[in-house]
Amino acid sequence: MNKIAPALLLSCALLFTAASAQKRAAQNPCEDPQTQVELNLCADRKFKAADAELNRVYNQLAAKLEAGGRAKLKAAEASWLKYRDDNCAYEEELYEGGSMQPLIYSSCLERMTKSRTTELRGQLKDLNQ
Repeated sequence: MNKIAPALLLSCALLFTAASAQKRAAQNPCEDPQTQVELNLCADRKFKAADAELNRVYNQLAAKLEAGGRAKLKAAEASWLKYRDDNCAYEEELYEGGSMQPLIYSSCLERMTKSRTTELRGQLKDLNQ
């Protein structure tokens, strides 16, 4: 009986910790990510938000351009997307097989996407002057 009590207490503590983590994750794991899974998930969410903003700015810019300019922007964007994706695949390769590989990939995508959004905003600003 003496050997069962510590094991039972440890099991209860682990269950409580897991339940607590699940409750926190259900609320908003990105407020204070504690696990690699949460870090990976939050990095992906940040990238998706950055990508949505890029698409919004891209569409604003495209709407201001004549047909020829729109075609060139579309071609440039396609080339840039391939470069971004290839570059981030290279960066994540350094962490191949590791649990933080998705974090590295999503963080790279977010960083490069935000940079491209800044570029397009500058072009949009130039058109509005």
